[in-house]
Amino acid sequence: MRNQEISKFLSLVLRHKPEALGIDLDAEGWADVEHLLHRMNASGRPMTLEKLEEVVETNDKHRFAFNEDHTRLRASQGHSIGVDLQLRPVEPPAVLYHGTTEGYLASIWKEGIQRRSRQYVHLSADVETATRVGARHGKPFVFVVKSGQMHQAGHHFYLSENQVWLTDAVPAIYLEEHRLS
Repeated sequence: MRNQEISKFLSLVLRHKPEALGIDLDAEGWADVEHLLHRMNASGRPMTLEKLEEVVETNDKHRFAFNEDHTRLRASQGHSIGVDLQLRPVEPPAVLYHGTTEGYLASIWKEGIQRRSRQYVHLSADVETATRVGARHGKPFVFVVKSGQMHQAGHHFYLSENQVWLTDAVPAIYLEEHRLS
């Protein structure tokens, strides 16, 4: 398997469906690496610790993190299953960005940005990243999120291990259109 295929499979298992590989995650989303490797090999997906370390290290979005001694692995964010990543609220920059596609604009302008099946709404610190996120499923549209104002109004923000900004929801009153060039 190529690194990208392994990464996509790990995203499925560690963020959404650990049962797809027959593993358990602890309350903080950690999987036992030895058991993970055993289950991957048993399911016909040959994997060594060295290859797993390479996949984690070279993932362009830094989606995964090992604990200090590389005995446990978890997804850094993006879970649709309940895990406690032990994130602490932090003050966000004045603005953040959210990339989406044009098909969602009407509902976002009306309801704001909702987390839907995820634990949090994902926000980017820069327009380029938000544009790439929006472009994954069609023509991108980028919202400017007035995160500083939200924070002052009592909304909490978290910064994941891979530098994705997270919040519970973004009410429509804190959104503006970012004009893509």
